[in-house]
Amino acid sequence: MDIKKYKHIIWDWNGTLFNDIALCCDIMNTIRKRRNMPQITLEKYRSVFTFPVKKYYEKLGLDVSDANWEKLSHEFINDYERRKYECILFDDALPTLEKFAELGKTQSILSAYSQHTLEEIVAKFNIDIHFEKLVGLDNIYAASKMDNGKKWMGELRHDNHEVLLIGDTVHDYEVAAEIGADCLLISRGHQVKENLAGCNCTILDSLSEIF
Repeated sequence: MDIKKYKHIIWDWNGTLFNDIALCCDIMNTIRKRRNMPQITLEKYRSVFTFPVKKYYEKLGLDVSDANWEKLSHEFINDYERRKYECILFDDALPTLEKFAELGKTQSILSAYSQHTLEEIVAKFNIDIHFEKLVGLDNIYAASKMDNGKKWMGELRHDNHEVLLIGDTVHDYEVAAEIGADCLLISRGHQVKENLAGCNCTILDSLSEIF
């Protein structure tokens, strides 16, 4: 992959820069325990996780009917917000951000995280200086980043393939394809490498492999 050709890097947050995979699995197991459902392994979590997350809940046998989905969403996000600072950035996240900055690349985050909490957590880790813009959702349901991605790509005003989106899920690949950005997927995140294999893009095991 020729990194030099890109003018802007769009980052996914959860599972790409921020290592919250084990926490999300643990919270799901807490939700399941409250309903007397069997626990799942981290590998099982990563093999079934998908977007929209409602489908992932459904795959795990949870009731996602309208009224219950509202309850499940709040249950997850309340536990997540209470425990999010148990998690840290991946070890190679900051060095990679700094390297892109040294190369003169502008950077942003496009996330399924809510806007307010995205801004809060990025500031907490003192890395907001690296980003031109943080683009999150206006709700807690983590449905899709597609619309926000299209809008942000339009604001960037770069030609197709001058922008690289770095993420960890098939949804990140789908967003990149839709908005006209190239895509790089990191396979240690919320989805196993086998689930990413059908994506027509570069797949690496870690950010440290980029340079």
